[in-house]
Amino acid sequence: MPQRFSSKIPRAFTKRQFLKVSTLSATALPSAILSEPQPSSPLRIGLISDVHYADLPTAGNRHYRDSISKMREAVTAFNLAKVDRVICLGDLIDTGATVEKELGHLKTIRKEIDRLEAPIHYVLGNHCVWSLTKEEFLTGVGQSSAYLSQSIHGVRLILLDACHRADGVAYGRQNFDWKEADIPEAQQAWLRTTLKESQEPALVFVHHRLDLENHYAVKSAASVRQILQESQKVAAVFQGHNHLNEHKTIEGIHYLTMQAMIEGSWPHADPTPSRSRSALVSVTQAPSSHTSPSAQSTSVWHMASTQRPVASWQVSPSAQSASWTQSHPPSQVFTMHCPSRHT
Repeated sequence: MPQRFSSKIPRAFTKRQFLKVSTLSATALPSAILSEPQPSSPLRIGLISDVHYADLPTAGNRHYRDSISKMREAVTAFNLAKVDRVICLGDLIDTGATVEKELGHLKTIRKEIDRLEAPIHYVLGNHCVWSLTKEEFLTGVGQSSAYLSQSIHGVRLILLDACHRADGVAYGRQNFDWKEADIPEAQQAWLRTTLKESQEPALVFVHHRLDLENHYAVKSAASVRQILQESQKVAAVFQGHNHLNEHKTIEGIHYLTMQAMIEGSWPHADPTPSRSRSALVSVTQAPSSHTSPSAQSTSVWHMASTQRPVASWQVSPSAQSASWTQSHPPSQVFTMHCPSRHT
């Protein structure tokens, strides 16, 4: 059964409030970037994806051993930012010659992660359970369920598990094709119930993509998106898997794909600050009295090391999709205003 955590922090959102989500480099704080005043204690989530740590030689742009140094920097940045939670979007480790080798990879990268001062939750990626079973991986990271729901600061965090074959069989022991990923009907039913029972705006985290229809996507992506849309509570979906930064908006829900930590050597030749490919998600309440729903917009900035915007564009709430690409670490700011739907 999935875990459900409940925070007793009394900061629920009302129907006439807005949810604001901003994603930025873990080495840059919101106050250094956003011009408007920020609440004194927003919910902050550290975000990493596709770490792929393994004791393997570099292959192409995949620098397996360098993920240790990148993780060390990310953990330090998250601690300095005093995040409330950290989410790993999957593929924490990569292939080992044996089950014991893969467990060794997990133990090694955990030594860096254990320096975190905030709790961490893990989304399962296909590389997490290539040779390992889900039970072995989850035991190794101290997590009791592959999908879960947690409420904190008036926001519901939902982690999904797409590491299933189309026939519903769970990944493990090399029993799957990485191009076949699915979220079974039982988990979809749990998701629908979780959103129905929750009175909070929600953020969803998943490894495989829900905004595509190709081999990087969840086979039942359309069905899962329908659940998210019908709930009218989901602000954004954060995902990984195909190692690039991309942003799409589908039926008012933002889908952000995050670049892989493994990509690129350490240290990088360029001076960009977020060399670890980590990000900080800051969730705050935006007052509804000053901004009408029709005036809401989504802004994405690519940031340079000076923390000045080097590129930006606006996406209207009615837009179905928007391109968001970046060739280097995700030192980006993502700001989203999501007006509550009035009934």
